[in-house]
Parts: sequence; C-alpha cells; structure tokens
Amino acid sequence: MSGLFITLEGPEGAGKSTNRDYLAARLREQGIEVLLTREPGGTPLAERIRELLLTPSDEAMAADTELLLVFAARAQHLAGVIRPALARGCVVLCDRFTDATYAYQGGGRGLSLARIEALEQFVQCDLRPDLTLVFDLPIEIGLARAAARGRLDRFEQEGRAFFEAVRQTYLQRAAAAPGRYRILNAAQALAQVQMDIDTLVPQIVELCRG
Repeated sequence: MSGLFITLEGPEGAGKSTNRDYLAARLREQGIEVLLTREPGGTPLAERIRELLLTPSDEAMAADTELLLVFAARAQHLAGVIRPALARGCVVLCDRFTDATYAYQGGGRGLSLARIEALEQFVQCDLRPDLTLVFDLPIEIGLARAAARGRLDRFEQEGRAFFEAVRQTYLQRAAAAPGRYRILNAAQALAQVQMDIDTLVPQIVELCRG
C-alpha cells in the first residue's frame, strides 16, 4: 500500500470537516490506515499560527503577512505530520491545503499567483495532492451555515465579493485540472453528499492499492 494525499476544499459552510470524517470511516472499513488533519494547523505550532490567522484583531493584517503565515504553518505541518504519514503508507485526509491559498489569498485578497506558486514550490517541493474534493455551494448558503455555528472568524467576516472570488477560484482550478479534482454539490442534503462520496470510495481504494 502506498500513501495517498487527499485534500478537501471549499468555501465557508461547505461541510468539509463532516465529510472528511465520513470518508475516513468508509476507508477504514476497507482496512486502510487514515490520518485526519487540517490547515492551517495540524501540529501544536501550526495551530498557534492558525489562531493568529483566524482571530479578529484591532490591527489589520497585511495580505502578505497572511500569505507568509499560511505557508509557515504549512511548512511545519508537512514536516511534522503529512510527509511522515505518507511515508508510512497512510491515506492523509486534509481539510484544506494549498488550493485554499490560491482561493483565499489569490482570489479573495488578489495576491499574485506567481508569488503563491513560488512559495508553494519552496515549501512543498514536488508534493501535491493526489486527489482534491471541492465541496461547492452558493455563497448565501455557505455564509448562512457559517453564521449558524456562532461567532465568525476573521475570514468569515469578509464580504460577499471576497467569497465569490474564492468560490470562482476553486471552480477555475478544478476545471483546469479535472484529473485531480472532483466537484461535489455541497448545497444538497448531507445524506446525498455522502452518497456522492460513496461513489468515489472504490476509486480511492484502488489508488491506495495500486
């Protein structure tokens, strides 16, 4: 069995964490070792950086600061969790990864894609996800779900235009590389979304055992 790196992406309220746990359970039923993690975060130090990124503050965070913090957390996460798990043959299910950086810092903040690409190569070298599931839904539904969870974090407080840019960036990246991405309709009832995930499980199992 070889390690497999699967990322779950999407805007606010898309249900990534819930569906990550569901996919993990289905893979474990097949005898596959699964590691669950998230970004930003995944290690104690990276989780502290996550707090800096998500907690609202009176001091505005510069977009470049945000970008560098994201990649700093990612470097720690890769070294401490992701690369070791892949090396021992785990399936790593990560709630967000570098596609989120392109969507939020590139699409949402308008930062240079070339700058993001340079940091991606510097931090990750040749490591890229084997498969990326994009949970897509209209902005209004996602923001309503996020608001229902309680206090909004620093990103969730952004306006509609920001999240429209995030969503469109995800969809554009998926369209440009259909071999790696699978788009799931996250506006559906949870049971239907999970039925859609079920159809992907045999393909993932085959990739693990190939």
